[in-house]
Amino acid sequence: MAATFDLTLDCADAPLLAAFWKTALGYVDEPPPAPFTTRAEWLAQFDLPEDESEDDGAWLCDPEGVGPRLSVLRVPEPKTAKNRLHIDVRVPGHGGPDERWARVRAESERLVEAGGSVLAEFEGHHVVMADPEGNEFCVAAAPA
Repeated sequence: MAATFDLTLDCADAPLLAAFWKTALGYVDEPPPAPFTTRAEWLAQFDLPEDESEDDGAWLCDPEGVGPRLSVLRVPEPKTAKNRLHIDVRVPGHGGPDERWARVRAESERLVEAGGSVLAEFEGHHVVMADPEGNEFCVAAAPA
């Protein structure tokens, strides 16, 4: 049996990045673990330092339960180099190469409107982008 995995993204502004990634992936806020009814209630059990708050993290999940969970956590140090691991956002749909590329371009434009930026475009294949805090990711067509 294969192991499951979650992804964790360090950041400076968890609410900002969580909003972007919910838009990019179609994810939703993950409910707190049982028996807790709110994230604040769940976090209260950890006796967080006074300078930490609920806004220092966000927990996202695929509403269909298929994709990995994504945690977005505030850290004190800034991003200083290229990611060693990045997310590939795969755009669904069928059709010929031109149709698939048009969907990739449309998705990258949608993500620019959501706060991302285009770093490079590889015509007909994929677009390298950055989220609002500079974390690199790619937009490409889903495998046919």
